[in-house]
Amino acid sequence: MGEWNAWIGREEVRTDRIGDGLVSRWLATFDRDVPESDFVPQGLHWCLCPPDAATARLGPDGHPLRDDSTVSFLPPVPLPRRMWASSKVEFLTPLRIGETVSRTSRIQSITEKSGGSGQLVFVDVAHEISGEAGPALREVQSIVYRDASGPDAPLSPPETGAEYFNASGWTSHITHIPSAPLLFRYSALTFNSHRIHYDLPYAQGEERYRGLVVHGPLTATLLLDLARRELGDNALASFDFRGLSPAICDEALHLVMRAQGGAIELAAFAGDGRQVMAAISRRKV
Repeated sequence: MGEWNAWIGREEVRTDRIGDGLVSRWLATFDRDVPESDFVPQGLHWCLCPPDAATARLGPDGHPLRDDSTVSFLPPVPLPRRMWASSKVEFLTPLRIGETVSRTSRIQSITEKSGGSGQLVFVDVAHEISGEAGPALREVQSIVYRDASGPDAPLSPPETGAEYFNASGWTSHITHIPSAPLLFRYSALTFNSHRIHYDLPYAQGEERYRGLVVHGPLTATLLLDLARRELGDNALASFDFRGLSPAICDEALHLVMRAQGGAIELAAFAGDGRQVMAAISRRKV
């Protein structure tokens, strides 16, 4: 992977302001009431400091173009399919509405692997978000790039079978059906123009998904909201998640939680029992 060595350690710094409008739109997107405090809900940080590439610099998938120029933060990996594979988040201190924040992002590692579906390249990006009182959140995000799917590849994930998800063994369980308007609103909040989330012909024809794909951080945010319902606002000190299978728009998503030793285990499952996401978190002490 020597060809990517020049990108390891590359940094970019972005600034943003947590305005009342952003928070109101985020709360409306998730059907939540306005909280009593001015602390920012956990999960809203994924809407801060988004990439703001000009429309002319978007690639065929809707993501910003990657090249060897100085304006390309991410390396020009030639594999066309991109997914948010996982994140490890540390919540240090809650941000507040009205704060100006900065996010420093650094390319931490680039790793090439071969899998059953072909070549894979993982790019780990370390983010630190600071508010007016100092560092508020740290995250290591893993992005995976994959080979293109053939035009005759079967649509994924496979069609759901009979509904048989069994929630026994989990202490908390809610069912959510992500809708197209929800996906649209989340794309708007995060300024994410990846076409798999809103362009059905592209999602099916080019990337061979069975339907519109629910954003990984959107599913993670729904799990964070389940933790909030059970534990209270801003109760988590850490939240690590990894995507296991795509969640599809307009299909049931089962969100579950239970204690696991000294940690809290969360997960998302499709209606037929296929696991979509696994997460582990710890409460603040």
